[in-house]
Amino acid sequence: MNFSLFNKTQYWSLLAVLLTTLIDIGSASAADPAGARIMQIDRVIAVVNDEVITQYELEERLKRVSQQLHQNNTPLPPLDILEKQVLERMISDRAQLQYAAQTGLRIDDNQLDRTIERIAEDNKLSMEKFRETVEKDGLVFAKFREEIRNEITLSRLREREVDSKIVIPDTEIESYLSSKAAQSDQEDEYNLAHILVTVPEQSSPENIQERRVRVEKALLKLKEGADFGQVSAEFSDAQNALQGGLLGWKIVGQLPSLFTDALATLNPGEITGTLRSPNGFHIVKLLGKRGKNAALVVQQTHARHILIKTNEVLSDNDAKNRLLQIKERLDNGADFAELAKQYSEDTSASKGGDLGWLSPGDTVPEFQRAMNLLKIGQISAPVQSQFGWHLIQIQERRDQDVTQERQRFLARQSLRERKSDEAYQEWLRQLRDRAYVEYRLEDKL
Repeated sequence: MNFSLFNKTQYWSLLAVLLTTLIDIGSASAADPAGARIMQIDRVIAVVNDEVITQYELEERLKRVSQQLHQNNTPLPPLDILEKQVLERMISDRAQLQYAAQTGLRIDDNQLDRTIERIAEDNKLSMEKFRETVEKDGLVFAKFREEIRNEITLSRLREREVDSKIVIPDTEIESYLSSKAAQSDQEDEYNLAHILVTVPEQSSPENIQERRVRVEKALLKLKEGADFGQVSAEFSDAQNALQGGLLGWKIVGQLPSLFTDALATLNPGEITGTLRSPNGFHIVKLLGKRGKNAALVVQQTHARHILIKTNEVLSDNDAKNRLLQIKERLDNGADFAELAKQYSEDTSASKGGDLGWLSPGDTVPEFQRAMNLLKIGQISAPVQSQFGWHLIQIQERRDQDVTQERQRFLARQSLRERKSDEAYQEWLRQLRDRAYVEYRLEDKL
């Protein structure tokens, strides 16, 4: 058969038929067509570029989402609506993973193992106990690993394509800090949940009205007492729709003025009306409010390091062994700064590996955990992080009032998150617009 004679739609139609049925001839005679029977094994419910999503994959994801909603005590929306919401998320994830693969973004097994070990450690479990817990929840551990790999990939993709391209100039921070919103921000944080009904660019008046009716229907259900998480799962187009629409604690500067103006008169537990923004319609629920204007004193660490990066030529073992040789020289009296200038592979090398004063959260978890265990003057054993292998030395420690620095940090973080969320939604929309997507969920067999 010459597939070049088929267009894309015809090709996927043929593939769907092949995946959906299996002809079992059994012992039937070729002369007895009644002896043949057709048995359903699976079916294609969506096509995303050159890949398919099957009914089995959707059902597996539905089980996990339903389990998560139950654990959060969130009532399930109608099955057909939940099914469509889950499928939309699967299509979005699949398009992003395809783009990541096409552009060379890979998460190797070593990175994946370190992440899973950290998850187990954060849950205070050994790897053996953690694996037992995962499998007890009904997940095959090998499949769980691949899901974690995909989550890391999606996070790194967003960081590369969106977050890394956002620039916050100092003038913008100064303007923010002097604004009325920033003064309010020093006092309050909001814990929020959110429902978003998107309106694509250049939508017709009829389409806009259709989306408006959808959000008004969601608002009516909420006013009638429906659970917010259930309504989010049923109506919201946001990425966190199946997590109850939870946004968590946000400072004022992280929120558009559209939200803060509406939240100003609300008490915890209350919801806004329908809010219109350029990307759609919103409903916001205020879950809690708290003050945050106290002085902040933290223990800072003055540290330096030597970093050896891994690559296609230099393996993990080779990098670690190179650092062990360097540490042996340091233990025998060699100068740390001189060896850092000679061997370290990051921008601190020219300063003898000096990283300056570090506050909690300034470094990746592996580095910080190792650094916190060291005494002043002590040099660590080789420490592995996502950047490579490090030798760390502590020079000083101090308690420091970082209130002013914290305000600048929060200002930068607020402005970055505000821009990042908007930029990410726009990037996702463009990626989706470029993808070939065909729905088969409504197909009848």
